[in-house]
Amino acid sequence: MDPANARMHSSRNLESIKASLNRFGQQKPIVVTSSGVVVAGNGTLAAALALGWDEIKAVRTPLVGSEATAYGIADNRTSELAGWDNQVLGELLASLQIEDEALLKASGFTDDELTALVNDNVGLAPESFPEFGEDMAVEHECPSCGYGWSGKPK
Repeated sequence: MDPANARMHSSRNLESIKASLNRFGQQKPIVVTSSGVVVAGNGTLAAALALGWDEIKAVRTPLVGSEATAYGIADNRTSELAGWDNQVLGELLASLQIEDEALLKASGFTDDELTALVNDNVGLAPESFPEFGEDMAVEHECPSCGYGWSGKPK
């Protein structure tokens, strides 16, 4: 492990990594320097050790010194800069939960987080607004413009 690793892994994070390793195995290698210091995958290594693994796949990087340090930081930072499409994520997680509850757990999301994602997407306006007569009953109304619609977004 990298004693100078700036990335901290909470117990929930490590439990999620362990759940993923248990369900799917190690799907990508950790990255180590020629001297054996982990520059990417410290959490994966910690989780594997906690699971009692005595082997882990690794790739040896030719990067050394500051180059290796910068890569390790970039590896973590680039994932932080990504975002989720909450509607799509909620649909995918709900599908996993229906298929196999253990898949939801292995994804790192909780039932409560899934519920929040699904509830956040209820009542959103659809992408397109079809035209209907003014006398049609609607389930939702835009507070700004008064446009009414029914149904859930797709």
